[in-house]
Amino acid sequence: MAVSLTPALSQGERRSKERAARDFHGNAMPAGMSSDAEARDNERVSDEVVDEAIDAGWRRRLRRWLAPRMPFVSIALQLLLLAVILFADRIFIRIQAGEAGVHWNRFTGTQVAKVYGEGLHVISPLDQMTRYEVRKQVALHRLDVLSNEGLTLTLDLAIRYQPEYDLLGMLHERVGPEYLTRVVVPQTESVLRKALGNATAEAIYTNEGGLLTRAMLAAMAEIGRNFVAVEDIIIRSIELPESIRIAIEDKITQQQLLQSYVFRQGTAEREAERKRIEAGGVADYQRIVDESLSDALLDYQGIRATQELAASGNGKTVVIGAGGDLALPIFMHDGSPTDAAGSPARHPAPESDAPPGVDGVPSAVGEGLSDPSDPTAR
Repeated sequence: MAVSLTPALSQGERRSKERAARDFHGNAMPAGMSSDAEARDNERVSDEVVDEAIDAGWRRRLRRWLAPRMPFVSIALQLLLLAVILFADRIFIRIQAGEAGVHWNRFTGTQVAKVYGEGLHVISPLDQMTRYEVRKQVALHRLDVLSNEGLTLTLDLAIRYQPEYDLLGMLHERVGPEYLTRVVVPQTESVLRKALGNATAEAIYTNEGGLLTRAMLAAMAEIGRNFVAVEDIIIRSIELPESIRIAIEDKITQQQLLQSYVFRQGTAEREAERKRIEAGGVADYQRIVDESLSDALLDYQGIRATQELAASGNGKTVVIGAGGDLALPIFMHDGSPTDAAGSPARHPAPESDAPPGVDGVPSAVGEGLSDPSDPTAR
C-alpha cells in the first residue's frame, strides 16, 4: 500500500491561509510602502505560511504512518544494534602505535592511494582492514653458499628492514602481508649466492676487496624494488669446514708474521744506519781531539790532578811512577787522623834513603807553574 507523506490542503484551508497572510501583511505594513515591496512581502509571507503548514502536515502523516508499524521499526533497530555488537571488531578498527592499515573494499578493491594511520577507524563489516608493522624490524636467517671451489660456507645474517609507508597499499596489493618470506629473504639469498658463487672460500671468509659489502648492497637495491626498504644486512658469522678454517687462519697468521719480520728488518736497518752515523761522529770527535792534544797540555792536566789528590784528606800516600819525561806522584790519604781544625794531622816522615821529593810534593808542584797552552808561559 502506497502512502503519501505530503499533506494535501483543501481549497478552503488554502484560502484561509492566504487570507490570514494578507491580514498579517496589512497590519504590519508601514505607511508609504510601495506596491512592489508590498507584493514581495505578501509572497514571502505566503511561502512561509505554506511551508509551515506542509511541515506540520508531514509530521502528522509520518506519525500516522509509524503508529501501526512501530513494533516492526523497534525490532529492526534492535537487530541493527545486535549486528553492530556482533561485528564490532570488523566495524571499529583500532590501529596501534607503530602500525598502519590498508583498506580493502568489497566493491572497489584495495585502496592503494590511502594509508590509515594510528587511531580508531569505522568501516563496513563487509570490508577488511589489514594492519602492517611499519617500525624497523630484524629478521635472522642462515644461508648456505657454495664457493667456486665447491666448499660450503654458512652465513648467519641479520636483515634490518621496514615497509615503505607511502607505498603500503601497493605492497598489500602486489605482495601481501607475507612480504618477508616472499621478497626479503628470497631476494637476499638469490643475490648473495650469485655474487659469492664465483669467489673462493678464503676471499669470502676474509671479505677480500669488499666482496661481501658489494653483495649486500646489491641485495638491498633488489629488495627495494618491491616496496620494502632494507636498511642493512649484517653478517653475524661465517662458518667454514673446520680444516679449511684452520688452514686459512694459519695462512693469515704466517702472512702477519712475514709482515712482522719485514718490519723488524727495516727497524734493524734503520738502527744500523743510526749507529754508523753515531760512529762517524765519534771518529770525527776523536780526530779533532787528537789534533788538538800536545805533551805540554797533558803534563799540565796531570799536575792539576796531582794537586787535587794531594789536597784530599781521605787516604794514604801511594807513590806511582809514570813513564815519560815527567813522573807525577799521586797522593791519597785514607783514615789519617785530623787535627782540631779538621785538617789531616802531620807526622814526621820516616827517614829514608829516597831522594828528596819522592815522599812529598816537589816544591815546584803548584808553584810557579802556568798553563802550557798559554803561549806567554813558555
